[in-house]
Amino acid sequence: MPEASLRVELLAVTPNALSLIYAAFRQCYHAGFVADMWPKLLSGEVDREVQADFVSKVLESGHDSPVEHVCFTFAAEGISRACSHQLVRHRIASYSQQSQRYVTDSMDYIMPPAIARIPEAKARFEAFMQEVGDAYADLRDILVAHGRKSKANEDARFVLPQAAETKIVVTMNCRSLHHFFNLRCCNRAQWEIRALADAMLEKCKQELPPIFSRGGARCEMLGYCPESGKFACGKYPTRENLT
Repeated sequence: MPEASLRVELLAVTPNALSLIYAAFRQCYHAGFVADMWPKLLSGEVDREVQADFVSKVLESGHDSPVEHVCFTFAAEGISRACSHQLVRHRIASYSQQSQRYVTDSMDYIMPPAIARIPEAKARFEAFMQEVGDAYADLRDILVAHGRKSKANEDARFVLPQAAETKIVVTMNCRSLHHFFNLRCCNRAQWEIRALADAMLEKCKQELPPIFSRGGARCEMLGYCPESGKFACGKYPTRENLT
């Protein structure tokens, strides 16, 4: 039962993402039909730097709905069920998650860093993970022996902990991603989903910098912490302290 490590890969992005967002923004302010300019955008007749500059300036005004036309799809592994339960609470997204019905003899798991740093806590955690793995295997074998057969896994999995590793495919549009990053890149977010969000944000910045160069926790975009002083981490001043 090995400990798993986080891995995030970008699988797909809407083709011609920057040009598509540019066209969507232009349609909001353009008297003509953007389909007529689309070939020029794809051919490079309208320079990409011009497109990026226009998009960035409009985004600074607070108009961001056109970025919904572009989606990113990620594959993530080495996250716990505790993390995936937080992730799927973001509703404007699509998810395809590995089923625990297909866990077999071994169960990979995620160990919190706070536990890993304390030798006695780490030893107890690892011992319990082994106990869980053994219990899962024993229950599955017992259920098979009593005729449950192919359904044994789905009942034996009830003993698996939130630390159990899972794999998931996630698709979000750019606006949903910004909301996700605003919340989950915050220092107050739980450590594991923050690590996932940070890894996803880095992929987005590399792929589409005009949209994500200023992505992250809300304080990074605002220049101050929108939380009250009671909850602020101290990285930025709170709104009250600005006045």
